[in-house]
Order: sequence, then C-alpha cells, then structure tokens
Amino acid sequence: MTSQPTDILESLLTSTHRLTRIAAQETGRTTSPAVWRTLSILTTDGSLRVGDLAKASRVSQPTMTKLLRGLIDDELVYRIADVDDSRAWLIAISDKGTRALVEWRAQLADALGALFSDLDEAEWGVLDHAAQLLATRVSTEAVPA
Repeated sequence: MTSQPTDILESLLTSTHRLTRIAAQETGRTTSPAVWRTLSILTTDGSLRVGDLAKASRVSQPTMTKLLRGLIDDELVYRIADVDDSRAWLIAISDKGTRALVEWRAQLADALGALFSDLDEAEWGVLDHAAQLLATRVSTEAVPA
C-alpha cells in the first residue's frame, strides 16, 4: 500500500521532531531549544526586528525580549540600528553565536551516531537524498511569507 503525501509528511514531521529531542537529550546540555531556534532563524533569515523574530520563532514579543536579554549578555547576538527606522533595532547573530550554533548542530549529529550506526551505504544515500530534497524545500526563498 502506497502512503498518501500527507501521511508521509506527517510521519516526517513526527520523526524529525522526535529525532531532534533524542539528540538534544543525548548531549546532556540544558540550553533552551528557544535559544537554538532563535540563533537558527537569525542564521537563515538575517537580522530581524524583535517582533519579526518573535513571530518567526512562534513566541510572544515579551518572551523574545526576555530571551534576547540573555543572548545579548552571552554575546551570542547583538543589536544594530535599523536604517529604515531610527527608533527601531535589528537583532543579528554574532560570530560567537554562529560558532555556538555550529557546535550545537555538530553535537546533535554526533549524539545520533549510535542510532544510525547500522545503516549501509545505500541507506545513507537515501538519507542524503532526502536531506538535500528537504533543504531545497525549506530554504528561505521557498517559504511563503
């Protein structure tokens, strides 16, 4: 029996969420997922106003403002003046934030090593193809505003 596209997408979403949770738990780190999500958004979308960043992260603006205080204190992000509105600020990821995100993603991948250690070359090829396909679909150009 062939799965319907919506069933495949539902399975994919469920599996990727679970995979991320498993990897995060395996690392033993306690950093909030909101931190990594915020840094990821800034990496892919570039500098954003606080409200736009909150919307992209699916949190309230007060929640994002509180989160950003910690990220600024930790020098993972910084504020820059918005050239389009002198009253507003943009939030940008710092080099330190980029390094932290790259390190986090590497730790997640390493944490999953045992789970995938029995895959053969063909199965790795399938995962590679699926990862490339997903990457083309979720690029910032492909996501509707």
